[in-house]
Amino acid sequence: MRHLRILPVLFVLFWTGWTGGALACGPETDCRIGDRHYRIALPEGQVEGSIGAIIYAHGYRGSAAAVMRNGNLRRMVSDMGLALIALKSGDDDWVIPSSPSHMEADGSVEYRYVEAVIEDAARRFPIDTGRLMAAGFSAGGMMVWNLACTMPERFAGFAAIAGTFWKGPPDSCETPAASVVHIHGRSDPTVPLEGRPIRETWQGKVSESMDMYEHLGGFSPAGDLTEGDLECQSRRNPRGEILELCLHPGGHSFRSSYVKFAWERLHAAGQL
Repeated sequence: MRHLRILPVLFVLFWTGWTGGALACGPETDCRIGDRHYRIALPEGQVEGSIGAIIYAHGYRGSAAAVMRNGNLRRMVSDMGLALIALKSGDDDWVIPSSPSHMEADGSVEYRYVEAVIEDAARRFPIDTGRLMAAGFSAGGMMVWNLACTMPERFAGFAAIAGTFWKGPPDSCETPAASVVHIHGRSDPTVPLEGRPIRETWQGKVSESMDMYEHLGGFSPAGDLTEGDLECQSRRNPRGEILELCLHPGGHSFRSSYVKFAWERLHAAGQL
């Protein structure tokens, strides 16, 4: 009988997470929100107060788990004192307008998901929702451009790496415009700067996206800068946002340092 009295107590402790976190989530375990999920890695060591976060969108057929397996990215974000939040697309690819498998999508399923991730992460963890940067590579960069167009107020800025709008920029975006740092390889064969056809759609031309956003946000030239292998054309608007096109001599490649560079550019502009 003594054992029977102990069992209910152990059951309660297990489901409240006391024995190691049946309800917990993190870099190795999914944070569930409905039928979707994300993963999160908090900075190592003791951190007081709330922390900013980089919300990262993976490439085609990627996953939140795969993002967390990128040790360089995780260490770098942790050293910056930030959380890394890895999203997971609604399909093999992001369900955004004019993508090859989702030609008629309006993107709302993904935008609602991102909103839910932000709210859930802020409820579970000490996330400062005023210090968020969305970043992504390749198809994830395309997702980032769509986020910049549809929910700019949710982020301090955006870092799109080797990805832009499918079929070119939309006719209109939400205002006021946010800060965007776009990083791309001059010789990228997968997502060329000039775009290319894919099945019934095509990848947009990077310069057209930059021109659209420059007009939308009232950006003006603010000089050039060089950082490592990046050569950047910088623009700034009266509100203090920045719009930068940074090119490197390589192809379709990702470096964790590009994410850090974008964050530091936003910080230098007073956006973080």
